[in-house]
Amino acid sequence: MAKQHQETEEQEEIPYTDTSRDIPESGSVTTGGRHLIHCLTIIGQIEGHYILPPQNKSTKYEHVIPQLVAIEENPEIKGLLVILNTVGGDVEAGLAIAELIAGMKKPTVSLVLGGGHSIGVPLAVSAKQSFIVPSATMTIHPVRMNGLVLGVPQSFSYFDRMQDRIVRFVTENSDISERRFRELMMETGELAMDVGSSIDGETAVKEGLIDRLGGLSDAISYLYEMIDREEEKTDDSVHHPDERAGVSTKAAADRNADGKRKKL
Repeated sequence: MAKQHQETEEQEEIPYTDTSRDIPESGSVTTGGRHLIHCLTIIGQIEGHYILPPQNKSTKYEHVIPQLVAIEENPEIKGLLVILNTVGGDVEAGLAIAELIAGMKKPTVSLVLGGGHSIGVPLAVSAKQSFIVPSATMTIHPVRMNGLVLGVPQSFSYFDRMQDRIVRFVTENSDISERRFRELMMETGELAMDVGSSIDGETAVKEGLIDRLGGLSDAISYLYEMIDREEEKTDDSVHHPDERAGVSTKAAADRNADGKRKKL
């Protein structure tokens, strides 16, 4: 009986799992310097609804999306650094990640290393401030689709609408104009066997696609500055709660005076 009781207890024990191993495997890490920031890497090909071959380096959108939600909701994490070296991938998965980053309230900075091609362009401009190293390149080209495509007008209309979504997002989150972005997208003499443009880091900044030219230390320093400004705003709103609520100091004084008169 004692032996049977011991076996029951052993079966009820919960095995220990080291969750810290998941951090480097998921391509992200939370670092603590002057401020606690989260570094998210988007590498290889953006994987969408279809699983890529095992030999492909990929970023799975179902892994990235929960991380972004957790980062936004974690009060200890003060900012997000997104490092990109991607060839592109699934358009809708990439746009989903880009929209999430663009919708975050916390300070966000992106850094393009190596390449930020295709759907990597919206991902690069989704942060509040974008950086690119001089040796990095960005490829801008029209939407393309793999697999069976019906040769009907509806297919081309669908491509146009999808392309408009990308153009609208990029132009709204960067300083490049829609006309210039479409010109780069439809360039015929730039890429061999393809339509589009491949621009380096300096050109990306001159075109207004990326905000600044710089490396890792520049991106982190700017992210820290953004966090400092946000904390100063928070401190001011704590010391002046009426101003945080959109009420001027004079209006608050008048309101207090009215309250005193009513009591009298």
